[in-house]
Amino acid sequence: MLISNAVDQSLNRIDFQPLESRAVFLDTTYLDCVDKNYIVASSRNRILQAGGKLVAKPEDAEVVVELRTGAVGTDQSETYIGIPELSLPGPLPIAIPQVKLWSKSTQTGTAKIGVVAFDSKSREIIGRGGTTLARSDDSNTYVFGVGPYQSGSVRQEVSRQLGRPEWHPVPEAIAFGPLKSGEPARLRLAGTDDEEPADSSQIDQISNRSLDQAPSQPNPPTAPAAPPSAQIIDDDPFAD
Repeated sequence: MLISNAVDQSLNRIDFQPLESRAVFLDTTYLDCVDKNYIVASSRNRILQAGGKLVAKPEDAEVVVELRTGAVGTDQSETYIGIPELSLPGPLPIAIPQVKLWSKSTQTGTAKIGVVAFDSKSREIIGRGGTTLARSDDSNTYVFGVGPYQSGSVRQEVSRQLGRPEWHPVPEAIAFGPLKSGEPARLRLAGTDDEEPADSSQIDQISNRSLDQAPSQPNPPTAPAAPPSAQIIDDDPFAD
């Protein structure tokens, strides 16, 4: 984070806008440092954002952009207020531990990047070129052992990128939307810019219209009539 933050700050001070609509070849021959790939990729990104057209060969380019590095690295320092660790001489050596009332540790990243652009055919320089220098820092402070209290450009970048996401309230009101010809009634969410909810008379009207548009159900078929039951007729003439 220290080096990449310093590289971003350094490249932000380079104006790539004159490369708009021009074929550009990015020469990284003299670029040799830590995080070289990040510097190359970030430079390509800025050239494309400025409207330049990257090419793979210098003979196909109108402009050659040459990158170089003067210094890319990190450093660290620590400062505190308190009592250092001491050893008192004597028959029985006594060691006094270190006591820090206030302490601050700081890490810094430095990026010095040079750039020059020239015409690929005439080899004449375009603009003045030059170098940019930027430094990132990350500090942790402790007071009576309580901390760390962080500060610096790295913390600012992290807070900016990982801050609280924007909150969008969900509308709670539900209303009937205005009906168009031939459109069935439906529910919708009513936002701040939507129409006001329908009153009771409008809701009754919409409900009646929906009932009128509903297809009528056919009457259930009637069961066929049962055949007449057989009757036993006693016609025995010999019966008493």
